[in-house]
Amino acid sequence: MTSSQNSTLTALVIFQNFLFPVMYRSVNVYRSAEGKEEMEEREYLLRETSKFEEIGFDRVITLYKFDVSTQFVGNLNGVWKCMFVYDSNRYQSTSVDASPEWLSIAENPKMEFIPTLANDLRAIPELALSVEEESGGNDIKSHQPEKKSRVPLPDLNSLPCSDLETEENDQNVSENKKRRAAKTEDIARLSLEDLAKYFDLTIVEASKKLKVGVTVLKRKCREFGIPRWPRRKIKSLDSLILDLQKEMQQQQEEDELAAIAVEERKRMIECERESIEKKPFMDIQEETKKFRQVIFKRRYKARVLENRCRKLSLL
Repeated sequence: MTSSQNSTLTALVIFQNFLFPVMYRSVNVYRSAEGKEEMEEREYLLRETSKFEEIGFDRVITLYKFDVSTQFVGNLNGVWKCMFVYDSNRYQSTSVDASPEWLSIAENPKMEFIPTLANDLRAIPELALSVEEESGGNDIKSHQPEKKSRVPLPDLNSLPCSDLETEENDQNVSENKKRRAAKTEDIARLSLEDLAKYFDLTIVEASKKLKVGVTVLKRKCREFGIPRWPRRKIKSLDSLILDLQKEMQQQQEEDELAAIAVEERKRMIECERESIEKKPFMDIQEETKKFRQVIFKRRYKARVLENRCRKLSLL
């Protein structure tokens, strides 16, 4: 089977997020009739208590260089663990029978709710059989030319280095390598909790606090499934909490029941803020967005009224 009538599945890799086990991603590679290969990435929610659903097409795993031939079951790409691999270019194509039970369409009828993935999984046995028939039952061999190491030509315009200079250069190189290795270990140790401490700052300020470059921090965000630095969401919720705090103080003097309702809404938004800190890929809830719109309109009307009063006072 294919993603479309004119293309054929050549590879499928499925990953599970080990921080949020209900989240899965697939990397699908299709070859068109003209021989051009196209890579797609999809995200799914596979809940036990409800139907499966496809939720996005944003690139996370394939955002940077991604090679299907290097993937294997158990391999980690940031927070994404490889659970299944099919690659038609390998010596032995992976059969869909080797996939986990939850991927089996016969064992798990909910797979029908994500038809793209289900159709590709159905197609794999037929594709694997056709690959074997084309190869005549023998292993598929890749004929790649051996890479010859290039020997640098000596610089005839300079004198040869002494043994002492060579030793000093070797020491400097080894020290630089150690520093780079230590830096890499520090970056690898960065956890989601470390990043969450600075979600209220800009990404530039956060990178300075974490002592890493902005590019490295963005890459780390992709590993944790964070498509965008969540400062704006956090700041927006903080602003709403502050407005509710002021309104609650006013209502306590005028209407106690209204003050209790305002306090309850404030508590809900504070809980939502905590949830976004723990799961920064989450979006602000629709109810909160509507309430934020009401606050924006209220502020706008207050500004218009203030400007009118100011103009009248000048007359």
